[in-house]
Amino acid sequence: MTTRPGQWSFTRWQTIGQLEALEVHHPRFRARVFLQGAHLTHFAPVGESNWLWLSPDARFEPGRAIRGGVPVCWPWFGDPGRNPPEVKRRVLSTTAHGFARTAVWRLDRVTETAHDVEIQLSLDANGDFDELWGGRARALATFSFSVSGCELALTTTNTGTDALAYTQALHTYLPTPDISRSRIRGLEHSVYIDTLDDWRPKTQEGPVIFDGETDRIYESGSAMIVCTPAVTRLLTGSGSDSTVVWNPGPEKAQRLSDFPDSAWREMLCVETANAGNDYQVLNSGESRTLAFTLRRG
Repeated sequence: MTTRPGQWSFTRWQTIGQLEALEVHHPRFRARVFLQGAHLTHFAPVGESNWLWLSPDARFEPGRAIRGGVPVCWPWFGDPGRNPPEVKRRVLSTTAHGFARTAVWRLDRVTETAHDVEIQLSLDANGDFDELWGGRARALATFSFSVSGCELALTTTNTGTDALAYTQALHTYLPTPDISRSRIRGLEHSVYIDTLDDWRPKTQEGPVIFDGETDRIYESGSAMIVCTPAVTRLLTGSGSDSTVVWNPGPEKAQRLSDFPDSAWREMLCVETANAGNDYQVLNSGESRTLAFTLRRG
């Protein structure tokens, strides 16, 4: 059933650092979602460690993106200058990954049952963001949790009067005890853009392995199996024909904020995206959903 604050059985408000979060303490699983950025930082069935990687140096401050979990990159992904012209012309900022990940979202609904919990947060990209972006849209983030896994669905509605082009990504950080012994299966034979090699197109041979800094945009929305020495996870996307795989490697790790120098050995990112040529266009009033689910492999 849908309930109001004060009537929730499993969900409660929590202040972490300087930010407000929703803590889910269900008998079968735990989760944490911050209002800033609609940012999921924790999910796990009871008795298990966090399925997501969160930097031990993460800082929970207004206007500062949280390092780890699942940042929402919207309404553009990556460097604005590397976006398609239809997207780039609306971006009035030099900041990467859009403004959604540092904006404060509104809580719309919490729905709880004996088996699952759903949380909905929304963000209206209206005149408050005119200095950053020349568009009008509404983003709705729906988080679904159960003992079998979690899902995040991001629905964009064009609330303006003309067509709207945008890029986006659900930037999922996953933990591993050893990046050198971790693999991603499901992207075999896919074409990808290697952003570290002058954005040249290449073809993936075999599973994805990590032997240093990795930053690739795959032209694939296929389901993936992420294999680490500790666990195997199945990550399935929808509304996506592109996937970003990222690890900063040892040199870039030293330049990242809120990121220990050696942490690149303990994490990897697999991002369900609409990036590069997979950008989206909505006519006035239209909506489209990008989503991923994370389950045991």
